[in-house]
Amino acid sequence: RGGPRGRGRGRGRGRGRGKEDQKEWVPVTKLGRLVREGKIDKLESIYLFSLPIKEFEIIDFFLGASLNDEVLKIMPVQKQTRAGQRTR
Repeated sequence: RGGPRGRGRGRGRGRGRGKEDQKEWVPVTKLGRLVREGKIDKLESIYLFSLPIKEFEIIDFFLGASLNDEVLKIMPVQKQTRAGQRTR
């Protein structure tokens, strides 16, 4: 009936991150096409005209290798349940 609702530990949520294959970027928006064609050469020119950036590939195009993820600190969290507290 309705599948697992709130039971279990939620396994498999963050699996395989960073292992995706590099596909060729096909721009969807007009801004994306302009960036891809090289008509917009700096990220600052996008911000100058307050254009909305709707594709993450635009940021990757300009900042590419300089972007990185960093985990600062992982702290345990106590969750209040009906039966008391549970540390996660």
